[in-house]
Amino acid sequence: MLAICQFGAGRIGAIHAANVAASREAVLRYVVDVNAQSAATLAERHGAATATVDEALADPAVDAVIIASSTDTHAELIEAAARAGKATFCEKPIDLSMARVEACLGVVRQAGVPLAIGFNRRFDPNFAAIRTAIAEGRIGPVELVQITSRDPAPPPPGYIPHSGGLFRDMTIHDFDMARWMLGEEPDRVFAVGSCLVDAAIGEAGDVDTAVVTLTTPSGRIAQISNSRRAAYGYDQRLEVLGARGMLRAENETPTRVEYYGERAVERDRPLYFFLERYTEAFRRQLEHFITVVREGRAPLAGGEDGRAALRLADAAQASLEQGRAVQL
Repeated sequence: MLAICQFGAGRIGAIHAANVAASREAVLRYVVDVNAQSAATLAERHGAATATVDEALADPAVDAVIIASSTDTHAELIEAAARAGKATFCEKPIDLSMARVEACLGVVRQAGVPLAIGFNRRFDPNFAAIRTAIAEGRIGPVELVQITSRDPAPPPPGYIPHSGGLFRDMTIHDFDMARWMLGEEPDRVFAVGSCLVDAAIGEAGDVDTAVVTLTTPSGRIAQISNSRRAAYGYDQRLEVLGARGMLRAENETPTRVEYYGERAVERDRPLYFFLERYTEAFRRQLEHFITVVREGRAPLAGGEDGRAALRLADAAQASLEQGRAVQL
């Protein structure tokens, strides 16, 4: 059994801890959180113990760590885990500062330990199937990628100042997905954005509605549509157009049942939020991380992917502020 220490006992931490506890190949040994009560509650739920950061990383029985704590702790914990020789899975982003990310990845490279980044959408069965079909040449060379990503409701205003902004907090998942589907690194970024959902978000210096266009050296295009509000649920759609056809994944719904009546055709709305929408993706992501640690494989989404997505987020923010396309 792979012994795992988890940093973070919040909402996403609860998801990861439950998946570790349900795995036949891993065991949750420690839960560490600045909120002692939260750590104790989550640890007790899954038969783990609590500890300090130093205590957990000093335990030779710990094989790997999961970092699901606040963003401002990620880089420091990654470095500490790397120096302790522990394989690491960390939620996105590595940090909000590119310089800090570069320094962190340098420590990881020197330590020679695996680092996986939590771009969970790569593990969604539908999106993964599209990527496989692209790799198999089913639609020919990719020409256009369309990503729709809209939350059901905006976060609390107090969250915004510490989030890094829409592009680094929310769109960063879509930047990773665009890179993965395009098969070529974007070198030009153009972003437009507005504050249409919550005035408090604008007062905090951010936008809540945006469209980003990415182009690659060969001319491939990806367009990302974001909003902090979708009245009908969590909107997650992907479309990839190629020379010989198109691949598309629609929203997940509670059931596939459709009602046909005299006046309307009805079907279920999309699942409400990411916790429900990506349940299977989170489970597969953990399975993959366990395989990475045990077999010495490279992670599907690693530190360089985290760096590349942040680079695009920074470029999108610069484009928004400058009102022009940014060349990378």
